[in-house]
Amino acid sequence: MLFRLRMGMVFILFCSYLYGQQQGVFNPGFEGEPQDATMPIGWMGCEDGTTPDILPGPWGVFQPAYEGQTYMGLIVRKNGTWECVGQRLSESLKAGNCYFFKLMLANAKTYNGYNKAAVLRVWGGDDRCEKKQKLFESAPVSHADWKPYTVRFKPKQNISFLIIEAFYNTKQQHTYNGNILIDAMTSIQPCDRAELIVKSKPAF
Repeated sequence: MLFRLRMGMVFILFCSYLYGQQQGVFNPGFEGEPQDATMPIGWMGCEDGTTPDILPGPWGVFQPAYEGQTYMGLIVRKNGTWECVGQRLSESLKAGNCYFFKLMLANAKTYNGYNKAAVLRVWGGDDRCEKKQKLFESAPVSHADWKPYTVRFKPKQNISFLIIEAFYNTKQQHTYNGNILIDAMTSIQPCDRAELIVKSKPAF
């Protein structure tokens, strides 16, 4: 009985340690006053011409947020430009460790002509807007309803700046006008925490 109690305490302390390692981001739901060409508080543009939209409302996009009141829309353009935003992390993510976070993605079928499916890319770096390592790339997001995506990665070097980017489906022969909707980003957590607590339901 005493052994089980001790083992239980060790498990709780270990889970508490792992929980303490999670990395939150500021304004993960991209909340703000719905408006076109407006940067969500806590985020910054990392490509020339990045003018994200806080939705719903502008550009004929009226899909409700998955969580909270608003979400962010990023676009890719036929002229070969695209949008991405980034944020400095409060603590660096360590090289060689496995991390993950989740977010909800969708595609707006009516986005003032920017209606085609874009992909989501996630980058990490040391300095502001530095794309030192690509951490994740999704398939083209063509579904109109919100669906969860898990971004799982293992940095090759320490990361202190995270970038979320809309990009083209590179299987297409030409650039195009497209969009991606993003909401409900979770904190960045060590992979082991999910494996310990959700053994019966793998996170990936």
